This record gives sequence, structure tokens and C-alpha cells, in this order.
Amino acid sequence: MSTRNRVLKHMLHWLIAGSRGGPNRARLIVAIREEPMNANQLCDALGVDYRTVRHHLDILEKNGLVTSMGPRYGKVYFLSHELETRYGDFEEIWNRIGNNDNSGGEV
Repeated sequence: MSTRNRVLKHMLHWLIAGSRGGPNRARLIVAIREEPMNANQLCDALGVDYRTVRHHLDILEKNGLVTSMGPRYGKVYFLSHELETRYGDFEEIWNRIGNNDNSGGEV
């Protein structure tokens, strides 16, 4: 595994398994992979407060896991090329730590 791939895997582990907001970030990643959406659509799809969604999207974007396109309000989020390429690492972490968290709402 290259150094870059190892760094991405460590970052994913920290953002998903190693922090309190990890389950929400993971649910956002899964939802965006299924269908790119804006923050309001993600709120509706996940049943999570708008500010919570924005907070986690900002973290994911700052860490290069999602990208966005469009004007500010209607900005649509997509998985980054890097995360798409290494999605198996995300699934491995998510399946190990929390995919079975059935809380449905804010975590």
C-alpha cells in the first residue's frame, strides 16, 4: 500500500471511527455515493438537522473526501476521486465500527 493510500485510510479511520461525529459523516458519504445531493436534500434523506449536515460536509470537504459544485445555496456534493478510488477502505471501516448503528437521526 502506498504512503498516500495509507494516509487516506488513517484519515478515514479517524474521521469515521475515531470521532464522535463519525457515524453521521459515514452516513453522508454513503448517501452522496448513492446520489449527489445538496445540504437540504441530505437533511431530508438522513433526517439530520441542517447545521449538523453542514458541519460534517465542511469537515469532509476540508479533508478532501467530498467535493462540491454549484452556487452556494444549491451546492451539490460528490465523493472526491480519491475516496471513490479507495471506497473499499471506507466500507471496511464502516462495516467494522458502525454500519449497524440504527439510530436513524443525529448521532
